Amino acid sequence: MTSREIVRSALYFKSPSRLPHNFPPEYGNDFYQVELNPPPDARRNRGTDEWGCVWDCLSEGILGEVADHPLKTWDDFDKLAVPDVKQDSRYEYVKKARQEAGDKYVLLSISSVYERVHFLRGVENTWIDMLEEPEKIRMLIDVLIEMNVYIIRRCAGYGVDGILMGDDWGLQNRLMISPELWREIWKPAYKRIFDEAHNAGMDVFFHSCGYIVDILDDFIEIGLNAIHMDQQENMGLELLGSRFGGRLTFYSPADIQKIMATGDPDKIRNYCREMWRRLGSKKGGLIPRWYKDPAGAGHKMESVNIMCEEFLKISEENFGQ
Repeated sequence: MTSREIVRSALYFKSPSRLPHNFPPEYGNDFYQVELNPPPDARRNRGTDEWGCVWDCLSEGILGEVADHPLKTWDDFDKLAVPDVKQDSRYEYVKKARQEAGDKYVLLSISSVYERVHFLRGVENTWIDMLEEPEKIRMLIDVLIEMNVYIIRRCAGYGVDGILMGDDWGLQNRLMISPELWREIWKPAYKRIFDEAHNAGMDVFFHSCGYIVDILDDFIEIGLNAIHMDQQENMGLELLGSRFGGRLTFYSPADIQKIMATGDPDKIRNYCREMWRRLGSKKGGLIPRWYKDPAGAGHKMESVNIMCEEFLKISEENFGQ
């Protein structure tokens, strides 16, 4: 099997020939990741992005936060600077991706929805809007949906295999929103994007951190193939495996917060094996990956190496290669 075939087999529980993975170059990588240039959802440490969001941070080298939001009132909606994703120049890298990827799986990053909304409106305004002016916030959500739909349709002919988008919905021990309100406002938006991707022959990966158990069934219902989950321990592998194993693929490192950050080699190795036992199988369901900013997450490359080597051992033991 090629890398592309191995990834898709794992996503659809069709028995890949080995455990697919997204690791540092020295360990191999089944993925070729690409995005528009410039990406409409680009985030900065300092400066102003295409939307007019002003970013700032405490020190260089770390991701900033939006210090000034361009959509302070809904009277400014018609003046919003929406990036033009129809520009041909944005797609030059994507057009080349299939050829440069070879037999790897091409994964295209597209725009967030909730996160870009609160970048534009501010977190407090966004949450007030959900309750007091839901029709206004849906207008903004629709802008982001149409942007992503256009990108998906445009890239359908470029050999892209899957899309990756993300919004963090979890706190440490619960959702940051009631499941009912999430289903009312945000679930339909994701469904429209996921449907468009599937209609274009693409798989769907979605990143979300924190405790998100209460909406994972909803994500499965609307067509999510893989959850890009960097933390599992605030929910627990036993719970995740018992409720979602065999129904959803986990595209994940060992928990970056409670396992990788310890730097304990035995703890990391044992956790990798527990991930395989709870979430994966020879049919599919687990795609190990590394967290590409280990320093930012408080763990070291030595821990990344231990994790990668352990997953490769697990693959060899279970698939024979």
